[in-house]
Amino acid sequence: MKKIHYLIPVLLFIVSCTGNTIYKKPENLIPRDSMVLLLTDMHIASAAKQTKNKFSAKDVNYMHFVYEKYKIDSVRFESSNKYYTSIIDKYDKLLNEVKANLQEKGTVIQREINASDSIKKSQKKDLKKELDSLKNINKKDAKKVNQNTSEE
Repeated sequence: MKKIHYLIPVLLFIVSCTGNTIYKKPENLIPRDSMVLLLTDMHIASAAKQTKNKFSAKDVNYMHFVYEKYKIDSVRFESSNKYYTSIIDKYDKLLNEVKANLQEKGTVIQREINASDSIKKSQKKDLKKELDSLKNINKKDAKKVNQNTSEE
C-alpha cells in the first residue's frame, strides 16, 4: 500500500510533462533571423562574463549591451524566446544556426590569433638577428680597439 502512495505522484508527474503547448505568437515577436543573431551575441556575452576585460574585471554582465544593440528589452526577449521554444523543431534549427555562427566566428578569431602569433614570431626573429649583428659589430670594434692599443 505504501508503494502506491509513491507511485501515484510519479505517474502524475510523468503525465503532466508530456504536454505540447505552443504559446500564442507575441505581438512584438523578434523576427527569426534577428533572433539567431541575438542569441549568437548573447552566447558570446555570456562567455565573456568569465573572461577578464582590459580593466582586469571579471563577472561583468554584458547582456545589457546586447539588448541595446538590438534595441529590445529583456521582457520582449523572454516572450519571443518562450514562443520559439514552444515550437521545438523550429527552435532546434534556430539553435543550429546559432551554433554555426559561433563556430564561424571562432574560426575567424583563431585565424587572427594565428596570424598575430606568426607576426610576433617573425618580429622576434628579426629582432634577434639585429641583436646578433650588433653583437658581432661590437666584437669587431673591440678587436680593432685592442689591436690599436697593442700597437701603441
